Amino acid sequence: MPVELQMVIRILAAAGMGAAIGYEREKSHKPAGLRTHILIAVGAALFTVASVYGFGPTGDISRVAAGVVAGIGFIGAGAIIHRGGGDIVEGLTTAATIWAVAAVGLAAGAGLYPVAGATTGITLAILLLPRHIR
Repeated sequence: MPVELQMVIRILAAAGMGAAIGYEREKSHKPAGLRTHILIAVGAALFTVASVYGFGPTGDISRVAAGVVAGIGFIGAGAIIHRGGGDIVEGLTTAATIWAVAAVGLAAGAGLYPVAGATTGITLAILLLPRHIR
């Protein structure tokens, strides 16, 4: 299989897994929904693919992953809202799913499909837990 096709498959896999989580968030009427989660997963996967294939054997792949992890924190922080003088905090689950989807994208971009898929499933299971269990 050509390397370029492998790269595209990794990005498409990330898009599909991000879509699964984003769809649940969209159905729950959360601020970060389908498109946001897909874009985060795809972006993380592309950064990973670019670091694996684009910088050659001397490139430091871990730096790109670390940059994604640090950068995604800023997007997640933007999803958190403090109301009532800070007594009420909303958006923590949305921020956490943004962070998890970035990790799924990184894993898919690295070709770690079973790990990315399992993480997607675990994330969905947690999101679908009945409210009284949370």
